[in-house]
Amino acid sequence: MLPADPVLGHPEQEVVARLWRRRQTETGWVYLVGLPSYRDLEDGRVEAAEYRVGVRAPEHVRPVDGVDYDQVPTEPLPPAPPTSVVREVLGERRPSGWVLAKIREGRGPARGVLHAPDCEEAPQGAPPLNVRRALDVAENPGTRLCTLCGCAQELTPLLSGFGHITDA
Repeated sequence: MLPADPVLGHPEQEVVARLWRRRQTETGWVYLVGLPSYRDLEDGRVEAAEYRVGVRAPEHVRPVDGVDYDQVPTEPLPPAPPTSVVREVLGERRPSGWVLAKIREGRGPARGVLHAPDCEEAPQGAPPLNVRRALDVAENPGTRLCTLCGCAQELTPLLSGFGHITDA
């Protein structure tokens, strides 16, 4: 692989490097290359060395003509998990269950509002209710079902049956 960038202000200078590995990322390919270098030894001698660095391809490197790169370890981007048509249309699932926001107004009976757990109006840290418990709470005349988060649309058919739903 050869750097395609000018080096030290010389636009025609190229350095041949060894390609050690290539990895695909979300934004493109990163190549680990070894560039020839030298290092000073403690006894004052100098020896050949290699400097390894990751570079973006094809912005900073190009292949050397006639070199076969099939044996270079290559890490392609893992395939994205398949998305079902249902998930594409409906989006991510919300947390299951419902939560009750208790409202106390004076000395009267306890009142409350049922919410989905991820509703903006839901109380933080409230224990989630399963469907049976949520329906029991919803049958209390002092309980409202939140329309902001869809709790009312989900539980009303279970409370009053599905017969009242029409195509209108």
